[in-house]
Amino acid sequence: MRDFDMLVIGSGPGGQKAAIAAAKLGRRVAVVDRPDMVGGVSIHTGTIPSKTLREAVLYLTGLTQRDMYGQSYRLKEDITVADLTARTQHVVSREVDVIRNQLSRNHVSLFAGTGRFVDDHTVAVTEANGNEQLLTAEHIVIATGTRPARPAAVEFDGRTIMDSDNVLNLERVPRSMVIVGAGVIGMEYASMFAALGSKITVVEKRSSMLDFGDVEVIESLKYHLRDLAVTFRFGETVAAVERHPRGTLTVLESGKKIPADTVMYSAGRQGLTDELELDKAGLSADPRGRIKVDENYRTEVPHIYAVGDVIGFPALAATSMEQGRTAAYHAFGEPVHPMHDLQPIGIYTIPEISFIGRTEDQLTEDCVPFEVGISRYRELARGQIIGDSHGMLKLLVSPDDRKLLGVHCFGTGATELIHIGQSVMGCGGTVDYLVDAVFNYPTLAESYKVAALDATNKIRQIDQLKD
Repeated sequence: MRDFDMLVIGSGPGGQKAAIAAAKLGRRVAVVDRPDMVGGVSIHTGTIPSKTLREAVLYLTGLTQRDMYGQSYRLKEDITVADLTARTQHVVSREVDVIRNQLSRNHVSLFAGTGRFVDDHTVAVTEANGNEQLLTAEHIVIATGTRPARPAAVEFDGRTIMDSDNVLNLERVPRSMVIVGAGVIGMEYASMFAALGSKITVVEKRSSMLDFGDVEVIESLKYHLRDLAVTFRFGETVAAVERHPRGTLTVLESGKKIPADTVMYSAGRQGLTDELELDKAGLSADPRGRIKVDENYRTEVPHIYAVGDVIGFPALAATSMEQGRTAAYHAFGEPVHPMHDLQPIGIYTIPEISFIGRTEDQLTEDCVPFEVGISRYRELARGQIIGDSHGMLKLLVSPDDRKLLGVHCFGTGATELIHIGQSVMGCGGTVDYLVDAVFNYPTLAESYKVAALDATNKIRQIDQLKD
């Protein structure tokens, strides 16, 4: 008999949920992870610390209160890295404690160390002191996550030239920063440091940023970032980064030179599979360290599963959790519904963005007719109360069956508000539900009713012309 029914390598969101789901089914489960990384990258260097840092920035800078108290309003004049990390460290330590408690009360064994395959049922766990033990399991789940991808030609030192994992270790808030890459992580940190007063320059080889989002929303974000003195260099590629005694000099292929205190690369992610010795289990990874899986998250070896960022898109903590649960249920023959196609995307920039469903461009390309309903926070009492005059909610509605085709939100609480639209879309509801529903007043949720009325009034005008 094997030591365990399921062995999970990695304790991030996907690994946690796989382990706990299997334990709830009465199986013997173990998790392997480094003692300083319980909770995975998500807890220590990714989702949780970056979002906590964002909250600290918003609070200490008083940015969201300036519409009411003036553009010079600031809670603390000289904000230090210690001010920012105090809150982050508190939240991270509490979250690690919560995860350890969840694993313990579900009788999941936690082994401290790094894992590597010996064969397709056996994993060797190497502890910090070099000791090694072998664990066997009927099913194995790979949930090792990712690390920031680092271009080979760049000499990273973690202080002046760094990746997103090093940001939390900064000695001081930089006066200026070059961010290479205008993806989600790059734009989140660009907005945070811009809010702190750093002069930010974003270099992106593509002609635009976040092109999977709604054009109007992304343009609104770009406008607000420029208002925070962010400079964008689109269509530009970094040729070299030079380190000097008084800072860095980023040289672009076009010949431009950008001086700054620090440079942060946000050039995608690399799967943490290098040390797993996948070949001994009959597996392999692509050049980005990602493992191929089927719709049930099984790898090429049927009893080995992979979940989370290590399998690639969408690489979100929320989807990783569902992947872990689904994998565990499938492994033990427990019925499980496939993950819903409708998945919300949340981007924690300042202001934040969230959306679900299709964009105007996608609908236009697919020749799907739609009507747009918009609500602006400045027209809502709650928007005035919280001082957010730029937020907006956009509904894309089918004029034929009146169902929601997409919901796009920009501004305070966007990542929370989006779930109302998700629920209506997921249940097959129509825009009429939002028209007839009674929302608490004053709330930002009321924006759904305003946008729904806007869309239905436009549809009615078209229908009246036909009569």
